[in-house]
Amino acid sequence: MTLTTQHTAHILLVEDDISLADWIKEYLEMKHYQVTVQERGDLAVQIIQEQNPDLVILDGMLPGLDGIDVLKAVRPAFANTIIMVTARDEELDEVLGLEMGADDYLTKPLRANVLSTKIRKHLERQTIMKRSQDIESEVGRSSDSFQYGDFSIDKQARSVELNNKIVDISSNEFDLLWLLAERAGNTVTRDELIQALRGFDYDGFDRTVDLIVSKLRKKLNDNPSKPYRIKTVWGKGYLLVKSAW
Repeated sequence: MTLTTQHTAHILLVEDDISLADWIKEYLEMKHYQVTVQERGDLAVQIIQEQNPDLVILDGMLPGLDGIDVLKAVRPAFANTIIMVTARDEELDEVLGLEMGADDYLTKPLRANVLSTKIRKHLERQTIMKRSQDIESEVGRSSDSFQYGDFSIDKQARSVELNNKIVDISSNEFDLLWLLAERAGNTVTRDELIQALRGFDYDGFDRTVDLIVSKLRKKLNDNPSKPYRIKTVWGKGYLLVKSAW
């Protein structure tokens, strides 16, 4: 299902290659998006904080601040999608970008149809999540927070506490952790997590969920070699253990 919100979405394109930025802007405007272009990373941070765009396309190498530093500056306060784009195609760059809070990753040269599809899927996911939050707010659901021992997670405040201390957590980390906490004691499959977080089916190769779980384990003082709080259920997915907190 294609949601009409994609036609009015505001996209911030952070790219210092003028010819590439012009091409992407023209292409996305043909798709009925509102596009703002910024060449510098430090100025992009200001735009993100002031204008709260629906989606950010963020180049890796930028004057002022590079893409990774932009991510550090705006996460976790910025809850919307950030897609990193870079000419570098090493796996280390992809891992670092995702761990710093990027929601998706593309390498140059860009394929217009792939970029368009990713943008549409992420905006649809955001719209669905926002509608769900609005409905829950209207009906006053009591399951807006969970507490297991010294661990608590609050959906409305989008906050996580462990041992009475706030855990610094990015938007996509929170979304995944909430899915696990909401179904604590049950296995949540990779396909379900990918579908909820990124809007498409798990292809057997996407490592986004694994990277986010790895980051969460470090932040939640889980044992990385033998995790007992967020367990891996081999061949299926992940399980948050209620009694491990």
